[in-house]
Amino acid sequence: MSTFERFLSVWVALAIVAGLALGQVAPGIVNILASLEYGSVNFVVAVLIWFMVFPMMVGVDFSSLARIHERPKGLVITLVVNWLIKPFTMAALGLLFFEEIFAPFIEPDTAGQYIAGMILLGAAPCTAMVFVWSHLTRGDPNYTLVQVSLNDVIMIFAFAPLVALLLGVTDITVPWATLILSVVLYVVIPLSAGIVTRMRLTRGAHNDAEAAATVERFTGQIKPLSVIGLLATVVLLFGFQGEVILNQPLVIVMIAIPLLIQSYGIFAIAYWAAKAWRVPHKVAAPCAMIGTSNFFELAVAVAIGLFGLTSIAALVTVVGVLVEVPVMLSLVWFANRTRHWFPTEETPVRGRRTTKQT
Repeated sequence: MSTFERFLSVWVALAIVAGLALGQVAPGIVNILASLEYGSVNFVVAVLIWFMVFPMMVGVDFSSLARIHERPKGLVITLVVNWLIKPFTMAALGLLFFEEIFAPFIEPDTAGQYIAGMILLGAAPCTAMVFVWSHLTRGDPNYTLVQVSLNDVIMIFAFAPLVALLLGVTDITVPWATLILSVVLYVVIPLSAGIVTRMRLTRGAHNDAEAAATVERFTGQIKPLSVIGLLATVVLLFGFQGEVILNQPLVIVMIAIPLLIQSYGIFAIAYWAAKAWRVPHKVAAPCAMIGTSNFFELAVAVAIGLFGLTSIAALVTVVGVLVEVPVMLSLVWFANRTRHWFPTEETPVRGRRTTKQT
């Protein structure tokens, strides 16, 4: 790990300060960049995310995807945590904090919107950024792609009914433009570019080992672009929301507290389950992080559609974006230092049950 990556949390902290400063010093530029969007998907951020996920996509080996079903544990944990646990714990924390603990500090008629914003975040597992977290923890790119893709398919059918159930409303309109465009921009396009690049890199390879070495050298060379993309994204996100953060710091803190509890709690559940079930670390780390991270574009779009652009619910989903990056970096740090807790390999379902320790 390079010195730059070792102190990544420091650079992110500086990027947060730079973003807040940019929003104050050059609000015109920030507004122009923020306006370059469609369906709550910002195209500048999308390009930066391409930089982040591209190394991961180059590492996807389609020949190994056919064997994913032989290692179902990571998929089972991801699906159970994301769809049977996370939305309900998020709703419970919303009720606890905004109808009980923080009730004296907020307007009584706004508690429902605080809870709604949390539910919208809880019902939307991550699509794009998890590739970054997986890359930083040396996750299996093939398995991560399958985990994300399976969650995206389920989200198409389950998001609206689940949100309607938890919010107690029936007129949820799924912003299909946001959902489809996000999947295309954050998964399909960078994956296609990764496939083409991998094919060109391995065209002259004589065997699989030589091809893998060539790909690894290439991804090592472009990895700094991934980190730069992450830092630039942080600058923009905090630049876009700098005014809100500086004007309502106490509200931001109140929203952040249950989100932090939820994030670390969900990670702990998934990570512990993976450890107990002896899932390899390269699957366990991304598996735990998919549930911890959120599909914030979708959550923001639905919050705006249901409650309005300036609503408390929309603010909660935005705070979710701001909390996520520092939290996920801390979990990347933790996951990398607990790699020895997990076996390095998982025996396929059809094979003899053996595991090899790190």
